[in-house]
Amino acid sequence: MPKNSPDPANPDSPLADAASDATKKAVLFRPNVAGIILNADNEMWVGERVAFNGAWQFPQGGVDPGEAFEAALLREMEEEIGVKPTLIQIMDQRGPYRYEFPKGRLKYGIYGGQEQIYYLCRFLGKDKDINIQTKHREFGRWRWLKPEKFELSWVPKFKREVYRSVLKDFFGFDK
Repeated sequence: MPKNSPDPANPDSPLADAASDATKKAVLFRPNVAGIILNADNEMWVGERVAFNGAWQFPQGGVDPGEAFEAALLREMEEEIGVKPTLIQIMDQRGPYRYEFPKGRLKYGIYGGQEQIYYLCRFLGKDKDINIQTKHREFGRWRWLKPEKFELSWVPKFKREVYRSVLKDFFGFDK
């Protein structure tokens, strides 16, 4: 290192804070899938989270080690909303999209955020084929609505930019 150059290893160096900030900002993102499900009227499925009153979202979940992303999507659909894989037709996919969890929150002690692949899907069933009374219940209620009627204020703040990008990428409008 040239003489008189700042040394990041020296705690009194102006680079020490920058090096420390860079270390703090390194985030491990959990692989994740999310599904935008459209019915025959091109309305999308949204569910209100059981644990977060007023928070609406698409079905989503983690990808297990060695699991294909599409397989994870179909598994999550069945686990979260009771829809059999035969009733889902994958039409498109986009991503990855990333978000970080709020300050210091880690999932499974290591993940500071999620990296998601979003899938646009056609629902081939009837409303009676949707069952949110699942083993590990995620949603308290659900509804169909036109994509342009979805409000970003229904989504937790840390996920809003992802939802804004997803709606623009799949439906062509900016919220």
